Amino acid sequence: MVDATHANENIKTPSNVITIVRILLVPVFVVAILSPWTEWVGFGSADWQSWVAAAIFILISSTDWLDGYLARKRNEVTDFGKFLDPLADKILVMAALLVLIELGSLPSWIVLVIVAREFIVSGVRMVAASKGEVIAASYLGKFKTVFQMVAIVLFVVKGSAPIAGMGSSFALAVNVLAWAVMAVALMLTVVSMVDYLSKARHLIGFRPKDRGADENVATDMRGDGETLPERVIEAAKAAGMRIGTAESCTGGLISAALTSVAGSSEVVWGSVVSYSNDVKTARLGVSPETLETKGAVSEETACQMADGVRAALGVDVAVSVTGIAGPGGAVPGKPVGTVWIGVASVAGTHAALHRFDGDREDVRRAAVDAALGMLLASLTQR
Repeated sequence: MVDATHANENIKTPSNVITIVRILLVPVFVVAILSPWTEWVGFGSADWQSWVAAAIFILISSTDWLDGYLARKRNEVTDFGKFLDPLADKILVMAALLVLIELGSLPSWIVLVIVAREFIVSGVRMVAASKGEVIAASYLGKFKTVFQMVAIVLFVVKGSAPIAGMGSSFALAVNVLAWAVMAVALMLTVVSMVDYLSKARHLIGFRPKDRGADENVATDMRGDGETLPERVIEAAKAAGMRIGTAESCTGGLISAALTSVAGSSEVVWGSVVSYSNDVKTARLGVSPETLETKGAVSEETACQMADGVRAALGVDVAVSVTGIAGPGGAVPGKPVGTVWIGVASVAGTHAALHRFDGDREDVRRAAVDAALGMLLASLTQR
């Protein structure tokens, strides 16, 4: 059996190798489109040079999907890969945009907007990382990258001789299409940046995080520097309530966040990590019928887990989490990122459905954040 920790530390995974190759191929694309290589090698037509460059760009771009797929499929998601994969995309896109400026095909202000967006988002990520936070990525960023790459391909080939040879009407249509796709890419560039800044507004001083609307950061800070786990412990002490957790996909992370707070032993009674359905049934009293008909990731299971751990530990308030953190495990209607969080107290039991973006680490962290937020809300209800 391969040690999981060792595997995650190994940077020489197939997905990482593909990412490195992708970066190394960027200069090949630049040379293919800018240099008179057809004269150097003595064959080929300069009329098709831009199409060869476009084919190389498409090849490099397509490997982005491949390395991500391999990392998830082989369970070889590494910190090195998380760092390098988005960097490879940015290097490729920036190189292509600068080439288009060099060729006079694209105004420099468009590239300035795109580059500024990347600097701003990277800066926010650095601030978040320094505070131990993760800002969940959205699909807007992915769509932005796709539209940018499609627009680049169109701009590379739209002025080529083969396009011009198909008639002025066709050449005009390709030109209009290229600009339309670039306009969408530019819009998504700005919108995805605004979305990211909105999620990180509490980090950069726009305004305090609204816990009622967004509970996605466990280390969310108030003006007094108090973290969300600290607020939960403080609220439990103030209410004189004991708390417990029942965790599946988070594997004890909620309990770890709570017990990292000094003095938490006064109110944190314990936790049941029920990763398997057998433990859910034997230790938490989840009905086998519920697991069979509704599934482990369901409202009913989350509620029964919360009720079960509250009774088993004899606590006043209990929170439960069951979900699909990925990379596998998705079923129809329940994609990766689907998480049910339940809370049981004297006031009753309820559960909420969440759908989180990102990889396994992002989903688990977001689930912890949301669970702590729901636990805090239950403790402060009057």
